[in-house]
Amino acid sequence: ELGCSKGEYTVGLASRYTGKNFIGIDIKGARMWKGAKQAYTMGLPNAAFLRTRIEFTTSFFAPGEVDEIWLTFPDPQMKRKREKKRLSGPQFLNLYRQYLKDGGTIHLKTDCRELYDYTSALVEKNGMKTITSVTDLHRDLPGDPLLSIRTHYEEMFLKQGIPITYLSFSLPNEKEIVSPGG
Repeated sequence: ELGCSKGEYTVGLASRYTGKNFIGIDIKGARMWKGAKQAYTMGLPNAAFLRTRIEFTTSFFAPGEVDEIWLTFPDPQMKRKREKKRLSGPQFLNLYRQYLKDGGTIHLKTDCRELYDYTSALVEKNGMKTITSVTDLHRDLPGDPLLSIRTHYEEMFLKQGIPITYLSFSLPNEKEIVSPGG
């Protein structure tokens, strides 16, 4: 889970899928302390946390070592000049390709419809395979065990009546990802 904040998704996934390892990554250690403490208290040996910048993640994983990447409520960075900072943008997708297995899955869960639309357009422009795409997660896929984990931000947005979007897609390693506008 990249940009894991309080680590709710990392802990939630680790508790549901005990045969897999999950790593929450964030630059702010004080935020993810809550998730790390919860994983420790729950005795989850398959949950870990790493304090680093996402740009440095290639130093921690070997090629093909990661099966899936979760982007849960990332800062949308919707100003055009901030596109290179979007965790679902070409710069980061090309970075993830260095350690994500070929055809590995990217999951994007967000309240920002613009980010969802941007990422969907990027997936389409680059010929990537969409696995799941919904504009109102809790209406369209209620009770899905993988998607029913709720973060602090998700709860906040749902209370405001903002629908949660979800997009998952395969990231191939064979070609560089380009911007949907370029």
